[in-house]
Amino acid sequence: MEDLYPSRRSHEAMMSPIKDPVLYRPWTPEAPLTAGQASRFEREGFLVLDGLFTDEEVRLLQEEAARLRTQAQVLDPETLITEPNSSEVRSIFAIHQQAPVMQRLASDRRLVGIAEFLLDDRVYIHQSRLNYKPGFRGKEFYWHSDFETWHVEDGMPRMRAVSISVLLTENDAINGALMLIPGSHTTYISCVGETPAEHYLHSLKKQEYGVPDDVSLATLVDQQGIVVAGGKPGTVLVFHCNVMHGSNGNITPQPRSNAFFVYNALSNRLQAPFGPEKPRPWFLGTREPQPITPQTGLLTEAVKR
Repeated sequence: MEDLYPSRRSHEAMMSPIKDPVLYRPWTPEAPLTAGQASRFEREGFLVLDGLFTDEEVRLLQEEAARLRTQAQVLDPETLITEPNSSEVRSIFAIHQQAPVMQRLASDRRLVGIAEFLLDDRVYIHQSRLNYKPGFRGKEFYWHSDFETWHVEDGMPRMRAVSISVLLTENDAINGALMLIPGSHTTYISCVGETPAEHYLHSLKKQEYGVPDDVSLATLVDQQGIVVAGGKPGTVLVFHCNVMHGSNGNITPQPRSNAFFVYNALSNRLQAPFGPEKPRPWFLGTREPQPITPQTGLLTEAVKR
């Protein structure tokens, strides 16, 4: 397959317009987003949505996230990522395959409907995880485009994927909330360097390859600025697969966490990686996609049943 988004092949970074749409389906009144929200996503590359989940549902998700973090022995050890130089849990991957509550959340129509509308296709989970940023010791995650990694290391051909993050704690400017560069999703930055073998073993703790250069980042920020995508528990952040984002470390006592799902279009299923010969493991990129059947109703009622 032709590589439309080459990266990590040169000693010089390049900035170029993306070759894919942002909105794959025209807005209609039946869409799960308003016309204004659809337009904002197309323009800025992300949305912050409130009120999708009830307080009771949010409490259920918080309890489940806390349980998974303290009962690591019941999880696949390969999916547990700790903080650099610490045993604190940084991320738990494949949560939709290891926790029924998270599986139900991943298939909820309130999330899946948005993904199917933006991508104009049936969708599957490319990757899922719980992200924790513990108080005092939660480390930063440097600026990056998710698509650049998914394309080079996993073999995602086109920009037909969207990430949806459900905030499980207060996320704000002082405890390491996600920062985004509005409008950066329409520019692809090819990164320098060649991907080392088994790169994921290090990049999940601290990313050193697939990181944009300073000049390109400064150009984007000069043009677009930086936005902190914070919110109260239950807030939903929807962002384009190529939007430039990162987060600061958390030296406050308040932990920060979220549940994170990547929805990929069935028509955009993974091919061979465009960088290393060997793709990353199953919990980082699904290679046997199962289309999601959207589920309706409250999460709390589904768990009771």
